[in-house]
Amino acid sequence: MNIENKYRIPAEWEKHEATWIGWPNNKADWPGKFQPIPWVYGEIVRYISRAEKVRIIVESKSHQKKAESVLKAVGAELNNIEFFKLQTDRNWLRDSGPQFVKDKNGNTVIINFKFNAWAKYDNYKKDLKIPKMISDKLALPKIIAEQKSREVVLEGGSIDYNGSGTLITTEECLMDAQTQVRNPGFTKKDYEKVFNKYLGITNTIWLNKGIAGDDTHGHVDDIARFVNRTTVVTVMETRPNDPNYLPLMENREILEGAVLEDGKKIEVVEIPMPSPVIFKGERLPASYANFYISNYAVLVPTFNDPNDRIALGILGELFTDRLVIGIHAVDLVWGLGTIHCLTHEQVL
Repeated sequence: MNIENKYRIPAEWEKHEATWIGWPNNKADWPGKFQPIPWVYGEIVRYISRAEKVRIIVESKSHQKKAESVLKAVGAELNNIEFFKLQTDRNWLRDSGPQFVKDKNGNTVIINFKFNAWAKYDNYKKDLKIPKMISDKLALPKIIAEQKSREVVLEGGSIDYNGSGTLITTEECLMDAQTQVRNPGFTKKDYEKVFNKYLGITNTIWLNKGIAGDDTHGHVDDIARFVNRTTVVTVMETRPNDPNYLPLMENREILEGAVLEDGKKIEVVEIPMPSPVIFKGERLPASYANFYISNYAVLVPTFNDPNDRIALGILGELFTDRLVIGIHAVDLVWGLGTIHCLTHEQVL
């Protein structure tokens, strides 16, 4: 492969200038459970704002006032919070927001991948405007990602990276030709060219399937995450009759046989899965892997489960340079995503 290295996507643990979120507005994402959601967001912003800016997208002045009321009540650092007005559909910014990369001179550039609501929903036209708004407001150059003379669909939750050239993703999300097809006709080589050209990736690791209940059809940020350049945490299911048992075992085996961009083996660390979270008969994508690494702390979704403490303990041993904090996510996951899904880092 021709290695251009024109851009580099920094690792999530590198120093952030800011974290982007969209203040919740679509009650249909949490039917019957919307009332507590702004307070969960408030807790998340409270911690992130202690050591970086939080840039929040709001619908209107009145929507901003509601957010300000919550953030003031929970004790967020209001001087570290900036609001940006844009009407949106859903606000899962990990996926609808742009990728922030560095060019050869260390300047921030926005990579605009196309968003099509996980090839599943119709209401995403407003969310398409998010990258341009950020580019315009911050005066950052915006590059539209293309391959085979068309715009590339790619969500931030479908990839994870170590900042040095290695990326992990899943075949279920990007290669399935029948279900939620992002880029019809794309091969692995097509994706790897895209990763190389726009993200500076020289080494791609293809895992197999995501977890049960995942509305996105296989996002990697629910199953395996880099915690430093050489170490990946991967979730494991211990109950053989659980639908996640075999797929997660297969992913672990792939990671065991994979190498980094320099040819060295990956250190693989297991973290448990919580017991299945069921609401109104629906299995929800509850996973400790959906954590977010902010400047101040690693924020980890918790589910009133005995494994909460185990997962937090393992992650606490891996992240020695910042706190590891659990965020109650039983209500949040009813929206079919948790902390990593709703945040997006803008690295300094």
